[in-house]
Amino acid sequence: MDPFLYLDRDTFVHRLDPRTKMFLLLGAFGLVFVFVSPLYQLGVLAVVLGFGYLAQSLVNLKRIWFILVMIGVMTVILWSIFGSGETPLFLFVELESVLYGLGIALRIDTTIVAGMIFLSTTRNEEIATGLVKLGIPYRFAFAVSTALRLVPTIASTGSTIGQAQRSRGLDLESGNFIQRVRKFIPLLVPVFVSTIRSTNVFSMALESKGFGASEKRTYFLQLAIRRRDVLVLLGFAVLLAGCIALRMAGYGGLEGFTR
Repeated sequence: MDPFLYLDRDTFVHRLDPRTKMFLLLGAFGLVFVFVSPLYQLGVLAVVLGFGYLAQSLVNLKRIWFILVMIGVMTVILWSIFGSGETPLFLFVELESVLYGLGIALRIDTTIVAGMIFLSTTRNEEIATGLVKLGIPYRFAFAVSTALRLVPTIASTGSTIGQAQRSRGLDLESGNFIQRVRKFIPLLVPVFVSTIRSTNVFSMALESKGFGASEKRTYFLQLAIRRRDVLVLLGFAVLLAGCIALRMAGYGGLEGFTR
């Protein structure tokens, strides 16, 4: 499995300026907090999934489906236990607390899906250059880009070490969940050692190339806000404004729930 999330596709979303996609990501984060009702949250999730479908990036959700499901299940259970409402459902659980848990679960999952779509359609170089064009210092933008690049590298290193230990007879699949977790603990040491070693080599490579020696930098990647970017941003702004208007009109809330 490719540890990197970016999918090289020739789609309308991929051709958008990275700054446009950043604004859309931030807007999606804001949009999920407009509504509380799970029914309206489903509508927001449908919009995000539709955008991901246009980007041909929903295939990456297969990697995190278990995380999304577990977050949803645990969120609903916790809010059902610690929340309270007015309509008894069964035992000590009220209907409003279950609905609120569903809304929060959809809110969290939608933000994760939106972030996954962003990373699936935007290269690290585009993220770094886009941040610089937005006025972010290059060192910070480079740190963000490096962090996004290191995560799949560490995952790939862990997978390689795990396969090497399996070839030596280490059984990582048998036993219950806790036993399997304990078997993976010894793999953390070589993963950390390999990561520290790679980071050291990376820092020496940066120093040898004179990183930070000049304040003025040139960029191979040239960005430009085009007509399609403006139209997409305007369309999303209208959508966000419409959702806020609906919420202010009394739609999308959840009556009867108390924490």
